[in-house]
Amino acid sequence: MDSLIVQLGVALTIGLLVGLERGWRERDAPDRSRTAGIRTFGITGLLGGVIAALAEALNAISVLIAGFLVFAGIFAWYKAREAAHDEDFSVTTVIAGLAVFVLGALCVAGDFRVAAAGGAALAALLASREVLHGLLQRLTWIELRSALILAAMTVIVLPLLPDPTLDPWGGFNPREIWLLTVLMASISFAGYVAVRVLGNARGLIVSALAGAVISSTAVTLSLARTANGANSSLSFAGAASLAAMVSILRVCLVVTMMTPSVASFIATPALAAALVFAACGAIALAIQGQEPETPAATRNPFEVAPLLAFAMLFAVASTASAALASQFEERGLLAGSAVAAAFDVDASVLSALRLVKQSIPVETIGHAVLTALAANAVGRLCLAAFAGPARFWLPVAGMTLIAAAAGYGVIQLL
Repeated sequence: MDSLIVQLGVALTIGLLVGLERGWRERDAPDRSRTAGIRTFGITGLLGGVIAALAEALNAISVLIAGFLVFAGIFAWYKAREAAHDEDFSVTTVIAGLAVFVLGALCVAGDFRVAAAGGAALAALLASREVLHGLLQRLTWIELRSALILAAMTVIVLPLLPDPTLDPWGGFNPREIWLLTVLMASISFAGYVAVRVLGNARGLIVSALAGAVISSTAVTLSLARTANGANSSLSFAGAASLAAMVSILRVCLVVTMMTPSVASFIATPALAAALVFAACGAIALAIQGQEPETPAATRNPFEVAPLLAFAMLFAVASTASAALASQFEERGLLAGSAVAAAFDVDASVLSALRLVKQSIPVETIGHAVLTALAANAVGRLCLAAFAGPARFWLPVAGMTLIAAAAGYGVIQLL
């Protein structure tokens, strides 16, 4: 009995929570002009729990089914009358009412904790209408189409890819490579969405930080090109340093998600280098102040062609890393990581992390990841020197050298 009281209490709370959100939206409406408010939704959750309890007591699931159908019919009929009067075509309140009834029933017939989580998620989703609608208005058809194509390729193609490795060194596993490719695209897409929501650029700092989540190399190249038309490029060099910091933190996040043991090995030197990049960037920006905005790297990570190109590069890097590690052990793995990272640090890092399954020591994998970070920094510096003036790439070179020295010093101390 005590358990049933708790379950019914949770069912009532779910209804009140959702009703609070629904009632707040229509708080200015005249009295008795709404089909459902906070009281009606609270009663709906409690009703779902009571009918589920009756169904269990009578051992008749038909009681719950009949109760749900009757409630759905009555609720929908009243909402239809309201909609006709207000010329409103939204069905959200009807669906929310049905969901509250079902969640109330789940409190008794299932796990009330799952029902409570569902109720909180439902209320949060209803309260996020403006945010979600604003996001839809910002998204373009090309972005939506790319995301849908990627989703289809993941759901349809991924199960069809062979799971075992196809090369003698254990580096080329089509299903695993594609799965990790999707993971990296999803992480990049989170940064891409942030840029789209905030606007393409809101100042030099935000532009560099948000763009670096997608590609620090592209941000550095953009800053180098923009610096050609500026009288002084110290602030652009500072923004490039902040982008490098984000790149290191991004790699640390990926390593932590995939292989925590390697993350614990690289964390201290990597974070030391990131801290130096952050300090150098902040000092450079403070000395000169912010220049006019520069566009960040806003390429959609869900575009199919670049995604397939990354998958191919990742496959080649994985196979080469496994082969070099098999033939030349640690030196071969470090060389392969450095070469791959010059083109794409993500592909290099993921290739190294996959070798943990082949009993490669964690220290060796950690050294490969740190080598990839260093090689990618050198690659960014070369692009900066190629595309930007000396007044831009010389400060970047100095910041990179200090960060590398800090990371190497930490390694030696450890």
